[in-house]
Amino acid sequence: MRRTRFFPHVFFCYALILACAASCVKLPRRAGVVSGLTTSGLAPSAQTTTATTPPVNINTATREELERLPGIGEGLAARIIAHRERHGAFRRVEHLIIVRGISERRFEALRAFVTVN
Repeated sequence: MRRTRFFPHVFFCYALILACAASCVKLPRRAGVVSGLTTSGLAPSAQTTTATTPPVNINTATREELERLPGIGEGLAARIIAHRERHGAFRRVEHLIIVRGISERRFEALRAFVTVN
């Protein structure tokens, strides 16, 4: 007899979970981020980078050139150069993800601005 009383409650709970899961809306973590990185959260020097600028070769770029890229500061530029000197030239642009501090999200923002020759 208890099972018949228990069953409607379990069914109701599962139905409630399914209804809540279907109506959930995922909001961005920060107010300035809607899709990908925006220039509001980047360094002032990175905001001057435009789409008309030719891509920067990450194998030959100086620290100053790397710092002009969106989302790259002094420390990250130094880590890119140190990785390049320690392990040799990057063979593909995607290898930037190996450098500590470059996440997939940051890489996607950089992809249009960098190249490997």
